[in-house]
Amino acid sequence: MRHLLFVGPHLSRRHPGWVTTQSEILADLFRDDGWPVRETSSTRLPMLRVADMLRRLATWRRWTDVAIVSVFSGRAFRVAEVVSWWASRLGVPQIHVLRGGGLPQLIEAAPERVCGVLRRATVVSPSAWLAEAVAGLGIEARVIPNVLDLSRYDYLERSTFADPAAPRLLWMRTFHHVYHPQLALRTLARLHADGLDASLTMAGQDKGLLRPCRELASQLGVAERVRFVGFLDPAGKRSAFARHDVFLNTNRVDNTPVTVLEAMASGMPVVATSVGGVPHVLEHGSSGRLVADGDAQTTAVKLAGEVNTLVQGGGRTTVLDLSRRGRRVAEGCAWPAVRASWQELLADLG
Repeated sequence: MRHLLFVGPHLSRRHPGWVTTQSEILADLFRDDGWPVRETSSTRLPMLRVADMLRRLATWRRWTDVAIVSVFSGRAFRVAEVVSWWASRLGVPQIHVLRGGGLPQLIEAAPERVCGVLRRATVVSPSAWLAEAVAGLGIEARVIPNVLDLSRYDYLERSTFADPAAPRLLWMRTFHHVYHPQLALRTLARLHADGLDASLTMAGQDKGLLRPCRELASQLGVAERVRFVGFLDPAGKRSAFARHDVFLNTNRVDNTPVTVLEAMASGMPVVATSVGGVPHVLEHGSSGRLVADGDAQTTAVKLAGEVNTLVQGGGRTTVLDLSRRGRRVAEGCAWPAVRASWQELLADLG
């Protein structure tokens, strides 16, 4: 077996309240299967985290058969630039896993920069969407889905709403501009304007928008129907998935959202903005309900309309359809299937 070094933000290892990344999950799964695995880094401050990654690469270069590097977009892309350059200098083979939903925009703005980094490695994409984006650079990415440990999610098959007059919505991401939490609140307000006594639970780490969201809830007159519950651990997520009717995903940019997969694994119907790689995960009218992302007010009306359609039992897609088909999508991300793809990739490296 190859010695695997996972390189990315592994903050949940030492810091409660941080989301467990796909890199951390993969490291655990490979380790459980008996592979020699090391990780970097759980250091909290970004600059110190990069320094730790570089130090570990140098220290472990003779031990490491392949470094599996998470590649994000925006300012975080600089981490992949530095780490991949250093790994190349050390002679450490690399696999780059595309994680950033903003990578297509970065490719458009700086194609030579992105190409220079990705050509140092074998490239993996969790979605066909990002694979298509890098194909324009002449780079072939192997598509391997994000992984779920289905044993962590209790599948509850839905066929109707507990109370059709009062649907219970769940939003679970980080309170950050990219995830557009305000849109969830505007959707709730629209449902109330349509005569439904809907409620909304908002869960996740604060990245600057929690207070503005509380203020917006008051301005929209829905504060009493919103619960802000903070970051949820695995048990908290299982409980939340079981107690709500619809999962609402309001991202402006997305790759392959694990939270959406988690909701589908739990049998929750998903209503989402059709951005980035989301349409490659959810098929509108089959495994989910999608709306185009535009201005906030128009998009909120569309999202509320999709929830309303499910509540009323209208349209060709029922709650039961979404519950069953969503679960099947999630099952395609279970470790046995994903493991086979990773093992094939690692074997192909020679």
